Amino acid sequence: MPLDAPRSKVAATRARGAKIVTYDRFREDRVLIGKKLAEETGATLVPPYDHPWTIAGQGTAALELLEEVPDLDAIVVCIGGGGLMSGSAIAAKSLRPKIRVIGVEPADANDTLLSLEAGKRVEIPPPATIADGLRAQIPGELTFPIVQRLVDQIVLVSEEEIRATLKFLLSRLKILTEPSGAVSAAPVLFKKLPPGLGRVGVVLSGGNVDYELLASL
Repeated sequence: MPLDAPRSKVAATRARGAKIVTYDRFREDRVLIGKKLAEETGATLVPPYDHPWTIAGQGTAALELLEEVPDLDAIVVCIGGGGLMSGSAIAAKSLRPKIRVIGVEPADANDTLLSLEAGKRVEIPPPATIADGLRAQIPGELTFPIVQRLVDQIVLVSEEEIRATLKFLLSRLKILTEPSGAVSAAPVLFKKLPPGLGRVGVVLSGGNVDYELLASL
C-alpha cells in the first residue's frame, strides 16, 4: 500500500490479518513490488483491475443496478485503472445496447482521457488527487481496449467538486463515500453531463475515508 494511503484503509486491511508492505508511489513501482513479493513467497498475485475475473466481478455493480432499475438512459462510473468502468460498461451495454456509458476522472488523474485522445495507453506522473483510489498512472492493458470500445464519454471533475460532492452525499443523502466514490456523482451535482439525458444511474464505489478528512469538510 502507498505510504499516503488513508489510515482507515490500512487499519481495516491489517485488522483482517494482512501483512502490509508500504511503498513510495512517487518513486517506486507497485506492480514490480507485487511481482517480487509473489516470487519470494509463492503467493498468487491478484491484480486490482487488469484481470478478466476482476473486471467481471466489478461489473456486477452495473449488472445489479440495471436489474433493479432497468430503464436507465445512462450510467456514470468513476475510472482509475479501468476495472470497474470496463466491467460496468460490458454489463450495461449487454443489457441495454443504447445506454450511454460515461466515465469520470479527477482532472489531475486524467490518464484515460489522454489515452483515448491519443488512441493508445498514455502514462502520467503520480497524480495528487484526493481520490486515492483513482491514482492510476496508466490504463490497464486489458481494460483500455474495453473502454475504447464501450465508453461513450469521459468527464473530468476538480478537487473542489469532489470534496463538495462527498459532503453533499453525506449531509443530504446520508451516504458515506470516500473521495473516489464521490467522483462519479460530481458531474451530476455540477451539471457536467451531456444534455438531454433522462434517467441516470450513478455507481458510488468505496466508503473508506479518514475521519480527519470528513472533519475538514
